[in-house]
Amino acid sequence: MESTEKLTDTNAILAYLYETFPLCFVAEGEVKPLKIGLFQDLAERLADDSKVSKTQLRVALRRYTSSWRYLKCIKIGVQRVDLDGNPCGELEQEHIEHAQATLKESQEKAKAKRAAQAPKAAKKQARKPAQAKKPAQSRPKPAKEKPAPVNLTPAVLDELKPNQRVNVKLGKSPVSGVIVDIKKQDIHVQLDSGFTVKVPVEHVML
Repeated sequence: MESTEKLTDTNAILAYLYETFPLCFVAEGEVKPLKIGLFQDLAERLADDSKVSKTQLRVALRRYTSSWRYLKCIKIGVQRVDLDGNPCGELEQEHIEHAQATLKESQEKAKAKRAAQAPKAAKKQARKPAQAKKPAQSRPKPAKEKPAPVNLTPAVLDELKPNQRVNVKLGKSPVSGVIVDIKKQDIHVQLDSGFTVKVPVEHVML
């Protein structure tokens, strides 16, 4: 039973031709020049094949014969072949010259296209560093503000009383707290941190 799936992609049709006529159409390597009028033979041979249409066959055949690989095979002493790979006569000089001219023109166009694209590619490449985000410069951290010096005066024992807020000298900086008890020269202070300390009156500041 014949498949009714229609091939519309040119590459798929070429793959089908490589498979159906391997002695005529070559998928890889050096190709063979095709018989003049081969399209008609191809159309007749595939007349009952629902996979391809004449229009698609013509497009695929044009793609095949205009490729550099095909044009390079058009040279003196090479035989044309039919669908079954049978030789059909040597190439004529005018066909060889036409193929060489077509190949040269096609290669020059490709070269010119690459040359035209090169500056654009270079310009695009050169533009990239400029567009690249600059690494974020680390800003100098603002210097921490030093606390304003507090003018404290030594406390007098007679002036102290429980629940009074005072400052206690515990190192370089005075620490705030609240007096919880006074026993002679010893002052019990609960610091704002929650700790309770016992210090002599000389360490209490107001």
